[in-house]
Amino acid sequence: MFYAISVKKLILPAAAVLGVLLAGCGTAYVLWRYPTAHLEQVNRYAGAYGLSPSFALAVIHAESKFDRQATSSKGASGLMQIRQGTADWLAGDLQIEGYDYSRIYEPEINIRLGCYYLSKLYKQFGGSLELTLAAYNAGEGNVAKWLLDKRCSDDGKTLKYIPFKETRVYISRVKTNMRIYNLLLKLKGIEQ
Repeated sequence: MFYAISVKKLILPAAAVLGVLLAGCGTAYVLWRYPTAHLEQVNRYAGAYGLSPSFALAVIHAESKFDRQATSSKGASGLMQIRQGTADWLAGDLQIEGYDYSRIYEPEINIRLGCYYLSKLYKQFGGSLELTLAAYNAGEGNVAKWLLDKRCSDDGKTLKYIPFKETRVYISRVKTNMRIYNLLLKLKGIEQ
């Protein structure tokens, strides 16, 4: 099983972030601000595809803030904000019986497809959290181009610069969410 990021690297910064939130706002606020809805599906599919549940929850939080009916201006839908072409391809790959894009708002379908896609991207980009998130947000094609561009990458394997501000902010947001979800799940006794 691979993990999107080492839990040990996140514990100290996450403890600081969570401590500040708890001290200033209380447990109820933190749990409201960082929900763990659909945890059964998250655990099932994150586990099936070798992801940590905190990674999947962090992406859901960044993509839709757990609004299962969310639809973006770019046509991405559901908890993990998946576009139809991508969803259709992933569902075909997984051979999901009875799949139709109209079911993208069902947490079971959306989380399964989103976790599977994150897993594919993680493998495709050599286990790099940053590249996985950049590809999930900006598209695999953009990341491939950036890796070939000397302004963006010195070695063709890592990015020193991401041209899209939205993607830079997205990566930072997901990493922060992961720190908090790692601690919240640890407090709930869920291994990462």
